[in-house]
Amino acid sequence: MHRRIIVILFAVQAALLLAACGSDPAPLAGARAAYVPRTTAEAARVMVPRLHEAVGTVRARTDVSVEAQVTGRVLEVLVRPGDKVADGDRLVVLDGRASQARLDQSLQARQTASSMIAQARDGLASAKAAFDKAESTYRRMQQLGEQRVVTAEEVEQAESAYLQARAAVGQAEEGVAAAQARSREGDKVIREAEIDLEHTAILARETGEVAKRLVEPGDLAFPGKKLLVLQTGASLRLEAMVREGLIGRVRVGDRVEVIVSALGEGEPLEAVVDEMEPLADPVTRSFLVKARLPEAPGLYPGMFGRLLVPLGEREAVLVPQAALIRVGQLETVMVRQGDAWQPVHVRTGERVGEGEGEMIEVLSGLSGGETVGVGAGVVQASGVGEDG
Repeated sequence: MHRRIIVILFAVQAALLLAACGSDPAPLAGARAAYVPRTTAEAARVMVPRLHEAVGTVRARTDVSVEAQVTGRVLEVLVRPGDKVADGDRLVVLDGRASQARLDQSLQARQTASSMIAQARDGLASAKAAFDKAESTYRRMQQLGEQRVVTAEEVEQAESAYLQARAAVGQAEEGVAAAQARSREGDKVIREAEIDLEHTAILARETGEVAKRLVEPGDLAFPGKKLLVLQTGASLRLEAMVREGLIGRVRVGDRVEVIVSALGEGEPLEAVVDEMEPLADPVTRSFLVKARLPEAPGLYPGMFGRLLVPLGEREAVLVPQAALIRVGQLETVMVRQGDAWQPVHVRTGERVGEGEGEMIEVLSGLSGGETVGVGAGVVQASGVGEDG
């Protein structure tokens, strides 16, 4: 019995290999084999879309760089890549002792300036009182001088006292203005110190996800140094380069298909073109197209993707994927010719559909309309002796 099974399998394999080489299989002496498929299907000649694959990269719609605005040693980093953050959340804490010291010093300076303003105002009040008295005396001495009651020398002395009192008022007013200016300058310094102290606690400015962490506790932070990278925005998008000859086939708002290999061989993602840069890259002669992607499990920035640009339709021959028989590098299908089944060597192309309804394109070997066998099939044989 085992010998019979081995002979039958050898006969089928020999038939497939000879058919692949373009020769009809020679009948085995004393044996007759027949292929019986599980079911049959017709090689369909249909119109399928022509697509161009523009390669690109999945990116976040917005990347926000979190940078320090003051110089300080990093005390704490409160987030890690992948953490979700909301507007106002603390991200990094810097050493604020230097900023606090500047603030304390500025507050003391403002107190000194306030005391100086009070003293200057007291001096101004005294100068104005002396001026009022000197002015009254001078006016009275002028009248008396006109009446020859006092001498001209006495009038001159009264005038001199009046002028000195007026100058003292001017000096007192300048002293008050200077003290007030110093106080205002102190207020500005205090505000700057307060802002510096606030900047030692670095906060998220909008909702997002931490993409990169570029600093650790103990590092020195300074203005312009990037500490974190946040990804913000409602979704990801594919940024792909489309060559100049095809850019006319893509428009903002178009729905296009995107294949992300890392997500497996499932259905392509449906994306929407939301941005196109109007200038071509002078090196590659291609345009940057950005297509917004839907939310999908396992989809992350940095993944490789392909944007499918529609080019129209073409005619193709399709057979069920299950009808294809592979032996090493050879691909064959079983084609019914009359009452018999013959193996036909084919060359295949793209797959269409998925699951049980998955079809495969036949580039050569079939012209359409042929009946092909689907399934592993059953081999029937007779005329071969039993064991022994």
